[in-house]
Amino acid sequence: MIELIGDVTDEMKASATATFNLLNLSGNAFVEVEYLDELEMQELNARTRGIDKPTDVLSYPMLDEITAFSKENYPYDFDKSINGVFLGSIVICKKIASEQAIEYGHSEKREYTYLLTHGLLHLLGYDHMEEDDKRIMREKEEEILSSIGVNR
Repeated sequence: MIELIGDVTDEMKASATATFNLLNLSGNAFVEVEYLDELEMQELNARTRGIDKPTDVLSYPMLDEITAFSKENYPYDFDKSINGVFLGSIVICKKIASEQAIEYGHSEKREYTYLLTHGLLHLLGYDHMEEDDKRIMREKEEEILSSIGVNR
């Protein structure tokens, strides 16, 4: 099971659950979800990635490898008050998410859910630096969104 900590929609929760199930993950995990305005996102991106411009979503993974989420496997990342392993944080820029929803011709609900899904896959070790990795990640994103009925 995966729990999202922060202001999230039912679709975002469904996406996290679908991701957990699609990837055959086990145990209990949790992810922090935060929202920033454009200037805050630019400052964070500059400070943590050296890129002085805002972006839609940033992910900050806590784990080097993914296995069953248990206290035994992750003794230093396990939070007993939540009874789960902390995967990391996802930060979404509200303004850019809203602009992208218009640009891509879909709802804000779909865009926020997509960005959460994208960020979560990054926390779980997926990336899109190489073309093959990008294709795999995009396929997973679309499979997850389709499975919960968030296509547009």
